[in-house]
Amino acid sequence: MTDFLLELRSEEIPARMQAGARADLEKLFRKELAAAGVQAGAITVWSTPRRLALIARDLPQATQPVQEETKGPALGAPAQAMDGFLRKVGLTQDQLEVRDLKGKQTYFAVIEKPGRAVADVLAEAIPAIVRAFPWPKSMRWGTASISTESARWVRPLSGIVAIFGEDLVACEAGGVQSGYATLGHRFHHAGEITIGGAHDYADKLRACHVIVDHEERQAIVRDGARAAAKAAGLTLVEDEGLVVENAGLTEWPVPLLGRFEEAFLEVPPEVIQLTARVNQKYFVCEADGKLANAFICTANIEASDGGEAIVAGNRKVLAARLSDARFFWDTDRKTTLADQAKKLERITFHEKLGTVADKVERVAKLAEWLATEGIVPNCDPALARQAAELCKADLVTEMVGEFPELQGLMGGYYARAEGLPDAVADAIRDHYKPVGQSDEVPTAPVTVAVSLADKLDTLIRFFDIGHLPSGSKDPFALRRAALGVLSTLQMNGIRMPLNLLSVGAEAPAGTFASGLYGRGISAALPELLDFFADRLKVQQREAGVRHDLIDAVFALGGEDDLVRLLARVRALQAFIGTEEGKNLLAGYKRAANILKKEDWHGVQGEISQTGEEDPLAMVDDPDLAPVIAAKMAERQALSYTPEPAEQSLMDALATAAPKAEQAVGAEDFAGAMAALASLRAPIDAFFDDVTVNDADPAKRQARLGLLDQFRAAVHNVADFSRIEG
Repeated sequence: MTDFLLELRSEEIPARMQAGARADLEKLFRKELAAAGVQAGAITVWSTPRRLALIARDLPQATQPVQEETKGPALGAPAQAMDGFLRKVGLTQDQLEVRDLKGKQTYFAVIEKPGRAVADVLAEAIPAIVRAFPWPKSMRWGTASISTESARWVRPLSGIVAIFGEDLVACEAGGVQSGYATLGHRFHHAGEITIGGAHDYADKLRACHVIVDHEERQAIVRDGARAAAKAAGLTLVEDEGLVVENAGLTEWPVPLLGRFEEAFLEVPPEVIQLTARVNQKYFVCEADGKLANAFICTANIEASDGGEAIVAGNRKVLAARLSDARFFWDTDRKTTLADQAKKLERITFHEKLGTVADKVERVAKLAEWLATEGIVPNCDPALARQAAELCKADLVTEMVGEFPELQGLMGGYYARAEGLPDAVADAIRDHYKPVGQSDEVPTAPVTVAVSLADKLDTLIRFFDIGHLPSGSKDPFALRRAALGVLSTLQMNGIRMPLNLLSVGAEAPAGTFASGLYGRGISAALPELLDFFADRLKVQQREAGVRHDLIDAVFALGGEDDLVRLLARVRALQAFIGTEEGKNLLAGYKRAANILKKEDWHGVQGEISQTGEEDPLAMVDDPDLAPVIAAKMAERQALSYTPEPAEQSLMDALATAAPKAEQAVGAEDFAGAMAALASLRAPIDAFFDDVTVNDADPAKRQARLGLLDQFRAAVHNVADFSRIEG
């Protein structure tokens, strides 16, 4: 077995593309080898700014011989068919085999393909990999670039090292011939390096100031930045993304600490950190929990002066960036948020939904309504409206124009700077939250009201105009908005039935639904509620809640209070996990199957079969209750003496059904499950000892009715037919 080394060297590969490039190189390499019947052992892929390197362990010297069989025409087939087949396989008729195939004599071509040298396979694979490499962005170069057929790479490809064992794999890709030579560090080593093979590749590059293992470089950046901060009496603000990026920008990383003017600390710390991170790729530090006037940059050389000149140069660049940030900060505070908000009239939110100012007005109405109605407890309606009216004002500020990531956050700072109440400033800052599953969920009442209002307005409006997510496409982030609403309702225990969204276009002025147009939310409501149900399943799956149990509760209808629904689902999941729950589920499914087979529809079904009245009309008939009561009384007056197991189930149902119903009404779902658990033994005994489909029609009808009562009792809690297992 032999190791293989491949290095593809080029000009700087963007750090953001390196992880994907490593994965693509391994995938393409495995694909090419698999196509030739070669099985690779362990594969290691490394990257630096100037190279992709792959080492494949334990490759064979040659591929195994392969026998290929091709079915031909039957014996006695027309000459034209035989001629075409012989041309296809490149054999003569006397080289074919004749075999019996389903009673018919048929020709087969059997071709022995000898093994190939793996070095030859690799020589063909390398150019194919270069041609097929899926860079997010690539370029052509040199005189050949006048043709669209010329090679493409992320940056001009300048070198290929391909060594199998200690032998060169001769090949050419993009006009570059393979060889043994590569280059070391751009500044620390001049001239070429001769590589002997996979065994000495990393060590020879290290000797020339290139650490080819990206994970090792990441560790140097991470640990070096921490050490530099600690030496200065500071604490590093951890940023793993920045660690990976700096490792992708350097071949010999050297973290260095520098200082900037303390006066810049007047600017909000998030602005300083974002400026340093995004524009300069610097880490920042803290002292006593507050941002310090220090940064850590990552040099790509080991400087003779210890990095003083490098730090000085980076300090100047950072100072220029921070000066811009301070200018934006000072300029924005000269205008109140209320005046900034007026500019939102010039920004279109959506062509069918008006301007951002229109959206803000809707959000303000809804936030005030949520507070006034007590849906968000302890929330001042006036503060909720004020925060909502200003929550988007920072979108037109200079700072957010430069750093869109700071929207909301800067609004909170500007609100405090002009003396607005803390509750208003906090709501402006946090109203976008949560923006993901792991993000913080707001709990302050005013913030909760504005956050819910903003997300609900987005959902209501886009469903109203029919702009629903499709497949992987969700351009307006409606899935994220729905998850945010669900998380906020759960975290704060807010009892807001989602059916409140159906207030409709006729809602009085001042409510959030007033002024709806198009289909109206009443028409869109079923789609929106289904959407919330789907998002709830996604969210709860992460928490270990079974989706079928959510379906089982939703299927009952009328349950749109999220807090109550989840309490019921969790109690159901705990119950189904017990032996009583499993056995009761089995009994329910057996009863349901019998009723389905007998086409049994319960009391209403019986009444409808008499032809007395249209069953659909009877649903809303005020006289329906006494009719049903009469039928139930008739059923209970049995014309026979019930068997012991039958009587036991009847007695158990008479006790358990009302208990379960009362417990559900009191939201004591654990109590409801306990009531159902008492039915487990009687239903098991009933199926063991009682014949449901008795020859006596009276017994058969009564026992089917008893199973229907059992099913109805279970349905007080959930539709068990939706539960898997």
